[in-house]
Amino acid sequence: MIILENITMTKFRKYLRQTRTIVFPFGTIEEHGSHLPLNTDSLIIHEALKRVKRKKEFFLAPVVDYGVCTTTKDHPGTLSISAETLRLLSRDLVTEAYKKGIRNFVLVSGHGGGLHMAALKETAEDLVERLEGMTIAVFSPYDILWKELSAIAETPNDSHAGELETSMVLYLSPELVDGRAPEEYPKIPRPLCVKDKVSYWPGGVWGNPGKASAAKGEKALALIAAKINEVLDIVEKARK
Repeated sequence: MIILENITMTKFRKYLRQTRTIVFPFGTIEEHGSHLPLNTDSLIIHEALKRVKRKKEFFLAPVVDYGVCTTTKDHPGTLSISAETLRLLSRDLVTEAYKKGIRNFVLVSGHGGGLHMAALKETAEDLVERLEGMTIAVFSPYDILWKELSAIAETPNDSHAGELETSMVLYLSPELVDGRAPEEYPKIPRPLCVKDKVSYWPGGVWGNPGKASAAKGEKALALIAAKINEVLDIVEKARK
């Protein structure tokens, strides 16, 4: 892979003869319980991308460290942006890369929030209509690998800051894991939209971090890296 921020404009022009593919990773600064760092989503997706093994090169853009956080937006430490901001930012990033000669785009998010992913997908749908000769994919590994990742976890319905995310941070950066938050699940009464979400979900955990292990994290990261590689192949073959 070609780390975009580390190359010169001369090398960018040179590498453009080898690849027209770029990956834009998206993360968050978002609470992940009392035991995981605020950059958990960014850390996991960035490290998964570093583990993608393929013969063909691709440009890897810096992680966008801010996303749309709805249920967690009032928890301590979360810095959310609006869906409109994410649409504008992702649109501008893709448009600028297109102007520089990139034609294959992968927007992959370590954050799987509904409004967050909808904003990225809405942008992609608009751009594919307006920019000739481009191919774009938008996904979160947690959406398309739900079955496979769930098979690793012992906790049914594991999600935010739970067994799997804790396992992956344990594998990647165990020094960032501060003990274990207790098992918890949000109690927001569906289908209500409530203002004081923290009162319904004080600990910000969805699952059981106590069942996490580095071994489970290694397996999950390998699955995510393999899926990213598969999506890159799909995007590049779609242009042929």
